[in-house]
Amino acid sequence: MKTNVGVKFVALFALLFTGLMSAPASATISTGGIFDKIDGAYYAKNKSHRRARKNYSSHKYGSRKYRARKRVLKKVRRNYASRGYYKVGRRPGKWCGWWMRTQKGGGPAFNVAWNWRHYGRPTSPQIGAVVVWCHHVGMIVGRTAKGQWIVKSGNDGGRVRTRARSVRGAIFRI
Repeated sequence: MKTNVGVKFVALFALLFTGLMSAPASATISTGGIFDKIDGAYYAKNKSHRRARKNYSSHKYGSRKYRARKRVLKKVRRNYASRGYYKVGRRPGKWCGWWMRTQKGGGPAFNVAWNWRHYGRPTSPQIGAVVVWCHHVGMIVGRTAKGQWIVKSGNDGGRVRTRARSVRGAIFRI
């Protein structure tokens, strides 16, 4: 006759749990209210109080949802800091100019793509130049065999992307 592994696990867990939860003979126990204090640690008297004490579900800042959101924000802040994004402020909705600020510097006015026409000095298309359209800004990083320029830019399809683009009608600054 086979015994179920799950049954063995539950039995073992129950033995361990009851052994850990029982107070030693020399423990200091004080009772009162909804919690029992055993050797300086608080234990709830019933299940509903244990849940309230563990999850702080009645309090906004202790809820699971709040803690999960806080963990995500902490990760985002860490990524922003490691990439130097704190220097340029929060990312706006149209963020190609903002991304270029993370690469080249400049004030908040450069969050708008068209304002990059005032950056540096005019030049012809070349690697390292900032290419400015009226609606977008990017940086030339190479050239294809067909003669198109390879441009790296932020908010190109919702992400930072490097691709060959036509630069007809664009302004170039270095």
